[in-house]
Amino acid sequence: MKDLVEVRTELRPAGPFRLPRRTGGDGMLRRRGARLERLLHDGDVPVIVRVAQPAGDRVLLAARAPTRAAALHGIARMRFALGVDDDLGVFLRRFSGDRLIGRSIRSRPWLRVSRRPDPFEALAWAICQQLIEYDRAAAIERRLLAALGRRWVDRDGLGGDLRDLPRATVLAGMAPSRLQSFELAGSRSLALVRAAREVARGRIDLGGAEHEAGWRRLRAIPGIGPWTVEMLALKGQGRHDQLPAGDLGLLKAVGRLLSGGDPRARAQESQVRELFAPYGEWAGLAATHLLTP
Repeated sequence: MKDLVEVRTELRPAGPFRLPRRTGGDGMLRRRGARLERLLHDGDVPVIVRVAQPAGDRVLLAARAPTRAAALHGIARMRFALGVDDDLGVFLRRFSGDRLIGRSIRSRPWLRVSRRPDPFEALAWAICQQLIEYDRAAAIERRLLAALGRRWVDRDGLGGDLRDLPRATVLAGMAPSRLQSFELAGSRSLALVRAAREVARGRIDLGGAEHEAGWRRLRAIPGIGPWTVEMLALKGQGRHDQLPAGDLGLLKAVGRLLSGGDPRARAQESQVRELFAPYGEWAGLAATHLLTP
């Protein structure tokens, strides 16, 4: 194996920040003691990124890859996923006294949206998570990663149990029945393959500046509705203004609020949007505060 390049950087986040304790049910992000690790790819070039917050407000990122460009790419994508560079000062000041989320903001000013490093990953997982509980969706995602996910072990054995999502080109050529074998519903399997084809063929640019154009093309695919696109926007494109109002957790939480605490109540999507309308450009982050235990 050719010599590997390691790039290290130290950051001071824009405002209060803490590394997330939860790493998600799919197993892609792993915690090793106080450190987080993730396998990413710059095209086909693998990179392993490690993140630590040893003390105070410092965040340390280290990336190891066959090329310096891939290492820098990995660091940039993890910075995005963790929201290290997000300046939430306006949000914190504006809503710290809010009756709905003010208490959460005051006690957890570091809370951020749990993002995905790559927008296609956010899209793929949003499709997998449609209309089912998160634990069931995470189990499907783990099966998909175990069978199809990319892996890489560096010369020191780092990364042996890490997996990254297959490229869009791989999923684009997949038979929907193969995805169904992981217990992904037939309609969602077909939607995932069709979305992957649009991305792989360059008809949808998820990382471009014109997000809305890509959303319109995605909405034209049967089985992809507002919730899926809003999850992509919030978790894969950094759009705090996007609210996945059809999210089951939000429908339950808002239903309880509007009913005075009935645990069986479910709100309408329109009621969720109305409740979060005052948060404007911060609606997605406001919903994160409401939903985070």
